[in-house]
Amino acid sequence: MKLWGGRFETGPSEVFERFSGSLDFDRRLIDADIRGSQAFARELERAGILIAEERERIVSAFEAIRSEAAQPGFFDGATDEDVHTLVIRKLKERAGPVADKIHTGRSRNEQVSLDTRLWLREECDRMRGLLRELMGALVDLAERYPDAVIPGYT
Repeated sequence: MKLWGGRFETGPSEVFERFSGSLDFDRRLIDADIRGSQAFARELERAGILIAEERERIVSAFEAIRSEAAQPGFFDGATDEDVHTLVIRKLKERAGPVADKIHTGRSRNEQVSLDTRLWLREECDRMRGLLRELMGALVDLAERYPDAVIPGYT
C-alpha cells in the first residue's frame, strides 16, 4: 500500500522508496498499532460511527493480524512503506470495506503518535525491570566482596 498519489503520474524512485520506508525499523510498533486501533474502533462504535457487528469484525481482524504477525516470516516480502500501512492493508484484506471506517476522525499522525507512546511506555517499563536486575546484581556482588574498591564516577 502506497501513501503517495494524486497529481503524480509516476511513483517515486527506488532510491527514495528505500530512503523513506521504515518498515524494517517500525515493525516493533505492530502490537501497539493494533491495540490502539482496536481501542479506537471501540470508541467509533460508542460514537455511533460503527455498529457492533462492524466493530467486532474490525477487532477480530486485528486479532488475526496480531496472531499472524507473531509467526516467523510475517514481514518477509512486505513492500509496505511502514507498519501502519501494512496493518491497514491486512485489515482491508480480512475485514473488507468496513476497514476504511477505522480512519474516521483520526489522522495518521495521531495514530503514529499513539503507537510510539504505547511502545515507549512498554520499553521504559522493560528497561526499569532490567535496571532493577542490574542493581540487584551489583548489591549481590557488593555483599559477596565487601572489601573490593570500585571507583564511582559522576
